[in-house]
Amino acid sequence: MDLGLTGKSALVLASSGGLGRATALAFAREGADVTLFARREAETRAAQQEIKTQTGRDAHVVLGDLTKAADIQRAVDEAAAKFGRLDILVNNCGGPPAGTFDAFDDATWQAAYELTLLSYVRATRAALPHLRKAGRGWIVNFVSSSVKAPLELLLLSNTFRMGVIGLTKTLAGEVGPQGILVNALGPGRVYTDRIAQLDGARAKKAGTTPEQVRADMSKQIPLGRYGEPEEFARTAVFLCSPANTYISGQTLLVDGGMVKAY
Repeated sequence: MDLGLTGKSALVLASSGGLGRATALAFAREGADVTLFARREAETRAAQQEIKTQTGRDAHVVLGDLTKAADIQRAVDEAAAKFGRLDILVNNCGGPPAGTFDAFDDATWQAAYELTLLSYVRATRAALPHLRKAGRGWIVNFVSSSVKAPLELLLLSNTFRMGVIGLTKTLAGEVGPQGILVNALGPGRVYTDRIAQLDGARAKKAGTTPEQVRADMSKQIPLGRYGEPEEFARTAVFLCSPANTYISGQTLLVDGGMVKAY
């Protein structure tokens, strides 16, 4: 299937590694012009080089902090200026700290809010004028399988990811008449550094090994294994392509059938 992404401009937030990096690479493979945004310069430059090596395309890099409004605005403006347009926004961020309720003070709650929810609001606000100018556009908000079933030790993520779902559903209704499609996409056990970290935390709590945690978790997944970032990325790219003309306001999980909730 030709996704129709040649000549489209996509901004992928938090794209120095994990799901963001895989998604940026997948966009480039489909012919899109990609802007990477992240804090860590070495890792982001490595992602840029990977795109060049594998696709021959020159991704643009903007370095900045997702919790700073000015940095997000600069990323959007540079993406639109570099490629003459902005058609696609991928909202993504690293996960907030794991822990239980008593572990978190006001400062930790505030930081998690700014990272996990407010960064998406700010990026969307900055991107919408460009998407409207293009006449159509796509936004995908990366969340977590916790929006269907809360995850142990992930209170902060469980809380603020639900806010992103409210944003997604409401915004899809507001901007749909302008030709802009908005969806949320959540990974299950898709293996990234974040998942490795969480498996380590579970192993420590249970007095076992990360390898045993992974084996036990895999048994709960009908497909019998963790997913790969590339599998998640292909779904994100479809949702944010001209091939998607009628899916909006939805929350989709890429989880191998793990979550049993409707």
